[in-house]
Amino acid sequence: MDPIHQFNIERIISLHPWGVDASFTNAALFMLIVVLAASALMILGTWPRALVPGRLQSAAEMTYEFVASTVRMSAGHEGMRFFPFVFTLFLFVLFSNLIGLIPYTFTVTSQIIVTFALAALVIGMVIVYGVARHGLHFLGLFVPSGVSPFLLPFLVLIEIISFASRPISLSVRLFANMLAGHITLKVMGGFVATLLGAGAYAVIAPLPLAATVALTAFELLVAVLQAYVFAILTCVYLNDAIHPGH
Repeated sequence: MDPIHQFNIERIISLHPWGVDASFTNAALFMLIVVLAASALMILGTWPRALVPGRLQSAAEMTYEFVASTVRMSAGHEGMRFFPFVFTLFLFVLFSNLIGLIPYTFTVTSQIIVTFALAALVIGMVIVYGVARHGLHFLGLFVPSGVSPFLLPFLVLIEIISFASRPISLSVRLFANMLAGHITLKVMGGFVATLLGAGAYAVIAPLPLAATVALTAFELLVAVLQAYVFAILTCVYLNDAIHPGH
């Protein structure tokens, strides 16, 4: 089986209301699983409210404090009003990445449309909040201070292009890392299976198997790291909406 097959969108329940394709797919199923898993962690983890927390409660509390400290560090105390939004994004991306590492599952964040939708939501919130709070002063985000009038038009153009490219870079970074990692795992796993069925060459199968195990551990690190990168960049962009001046 080719390594790209794992990313195919397949219909589970075909739905076409008023001629619109609204079918329930494997991507929708695993997005639902991600939401339920993240909700279960926080609901079940915080339910006991024990003074001496158990493992689940510790995991929930550490996740909460980790994201809260990230928001405070990147956007200040004023940025804590966005904490529920950032925390939700972090949990969704984290669980999507981690569940995608389980064999025979589907990696939601390997779909560019999903990551772009998340990135567009972030940039949309930045624009809406920035304009609602600062009005036209939000445009100061694109005007660096202390710059020569001769260079100002070029720098404003660069700032506008940089801002417009944010949803693209934010979405492609997550999508590309998940896609490349899973393709590599699939290729290495297929290589191991091929060697095991190749007679005498099966003796060297442990080598790519060891590489696959190491790569899986690395992908686990990448899954967590990409969720953190997505969250911290979201905080940085939201900080621009809070403090648009350079």
